[in-house]
Amino acid sequence: MTDLFSKFDALIAEREALLATGVRDPFSIVMDEVKSPTLAVIKGKETILLGTYNYMGMTFDPDVIQAGKDALDNFGSGTTGSRVLNGTYQGHRECEDALKEFYGTDHAMVFSTGYQANLGIISTLAGKGDYIILDADSHASIYDGCALGNAEIVRFRHNSVEDLDKRLGRLPAEALKLVVLEGVYSMLGDIAPLPAMVAAVKKHPNVMILCDEAHGMGFFGKNGRGVFEELGCEGDIDFVVGTFSKSVGTVGGFCVSNHPKFEVLRLVCRPYVFTASLPPSVVATAAASIRKLMHAGEKRAHLWENSRWLHNGLTGLGFKLGTDTPQSAIIAVILSDQTQAVAMWQALLELGLYVNMARPPATPAGTYLLRCSLCAEHSSEQVGQILEMFAQAGRAVGCIA
Repeated sequence: MTDLFSKFDALIAEREALLATGVRDPFSIVMDEVKSPTLAVIKGKETILLGTYNYMGMTFDPDVIQAGKDALDNFGSGTTGSRVLNGTYQGHRECEDALKEFYGTDHAMVFSTGYQANLGIISTLAGKGDYIILDADSHASIYDGCALGNAEIVRFRHNSVEDLDKRLGRLPAEALKLVVLEGVYSMLGDIAPLPAMVAAVKKHPNVMILCDEAHGMGFFGKNGRGVFEELGCEGDIDFVVGTFSKSVGTVGGFCVSNHPKFEVLRLVCRPYVFTASLPPSVVATAAASIRKLMHAGEKRAHLWENSRWLHNGLTGLGFKLGTDTPQSAIIAVILSDQTQAVAMWQALLELGLYVNMARPPATPAGTYLLRCSLCAEHSSEQVGQILEMFAQAGRAVGCIA
């Protein structure tokens, strides 16, 4: 029978064939118990977590947890309303104040997810007749924001300053344009050459810049603001979008800016106006976490130590990685095909290590990879164990000699 699900038949068949080989379903792992930011129990086995975005390990911070408990007691479990109706509590304002202090900006706007932050800001800023110029490897939420706003989409080659400059030069000078960049690209863990990109953008008229720092917030820059701070571009970025579901350790999204007309977005941004606001406990944990991240220099330094150690160790074992040098807390191990990727993923899981397996269309250029996300709470002993597990699994699967 042909129906609206028929378009997915090929994917369903591929998944069934994969499961028929006896491997676990990589996309239905259940964590029976989470003991810490780096340790969980999966099917009765204690497992090191190397597949979360819990970069700064804030999910078990006692001050963050207490803030959430207090808000739950004092304000209840939810708001049952959008921010423009009854959904703005004291905690939402406190969370936005914490963001303004963290980023040193005049304005901050909190969304219910990071996905909605991109969806809302991009679709509201750039509409029909405007142009959005974005990296070809941009996150799905960025592409969806473009589609919702019905702007003209212009893609440039991943991290190519030359292609960005060329494509901007082909657009009408009088047209309004938004360039969307990401500090860290989540699949390979590489960072954008922001200074050169900003210089290229500034050669053209009527252009504003939005930078997504979902994977950069917390550990890049002196204050942990992101790659744009690390690379000295703070005065050049018009809008910074981010999420609470990575370094902040909870859920939600945001946009910060110094634009004098920014507050009007609260009235016209559909994914902000027409959805329920975050529960009081969530914004309370976010605010507490953000304020602690302002003073997390030692944790940032330890995370970078972990990144360098794991990257160098995997390279030494003979694995092909997504970047030649450690550029972020994400380290991507490139595999030859889906069969090898699944085998390696399962072998690591059986040894007690959880990583993310990623495949097209989420990955660029048909790449199959295992994505490792380091945490500031990973101990030196755990990083050593991770390398031992990769060595054992890699030899068993035939990825390395």
